[in-house]
Amino acid sequence: MAGKQTLKSKSNKKVLPNGASSVTLRNVSKSYGEAWLSDDVLKDICIEFPAGELTVIVGPSGCGKSTLVNIMAGFEAPDSGEVLIDDKPITGPAKDRMVVFQETALIPWQTTYENVVFGPKMRGEKSGQALKDEAEELLVKVGLGEFIHKYPIQLSGGMQRRAELARALINEPTVMIMDEPFRGLDAMSRSLMQEFFLDLFEENKKTNIFVTSEIDEAIFLADNLVVLSNKPTTVQTVMKIKLPRPRDYKMLTTEQAFKYKKDAMELLHDEAMKSFAVLK
Repeated sequence: MAGKQTLKSKSNKKVLPNGASSVTLRNVSKSYGEAWLSDDVLKDICIEFPAGELTVIVGPSGCGKSTLVNIMAGFEAPDSGEVLIDDKPITGPAKDRMVVFQETALIPWQTTYENVVFGPKMRGEKSGQALKDEAEELLVKVGLGEFIHKYPIQLSGGMQRRAELARALINEPTVMIMDEPFRGLDAMSRSLMQEFFLDLFEENKKTNIFVTSEIDEAIFLADNLVVLSNKPTTVQTVMKIKLPRPRDYKMLTTEQAFKYKKDAMELLHDEAMKSFAVLK
């Protein structure tokens, strides 16, 4: 089902009391290369990400999920269409949208604490004891209270991801954008990070846009599951995931979760086969 997809928010307000924001894409298209040999990546993407909800995006490999992330973050501009946050156009990167990437982006020569406070200090918005107390409180919350003065190389992959979450949250964003943040972690670390991330989401209820290639992860996390097509990418469908919160992995063995997975896998398989057909 291509075309406009609207996710109904739990609130009629565009901005929730906790500072979460809605993100809206209207007819967003993006291509790369010269006009005579262009790579059409996104085509007329129309979707709304509701404030205060966790929306997960899945799609075939290479369909442009990271391109979509870069456009919502303001790192790239669409060729056509518009991206809005609370009905205001996104014109570039800003602290209202924080991104956690596939690969670690921690500054290697700074300690965990120095990485976390870097943004607010550079902007001159927070300083002194107040900033120190806030950073230390966040690091304790993400389980890194004993690693404040460690450098990234001294942290495990899961710890680095938690440090990046703290670094994003200290900026008080209204939208968190997660671009396959647990990719590359071993199975146990990934499972623990998913549970930790859900606890954090349910505590602060920030708007979260989470990209993944793992269907089980998507269903476990999502309020809403967006399934993308093969390139040129459109929105295939939006599934409302009605598993109760708080969640645990036992829910993935239920009939309801299995149906969500079956429906999503069928769509993704069809789109992946189109990609293989192009290569033949």
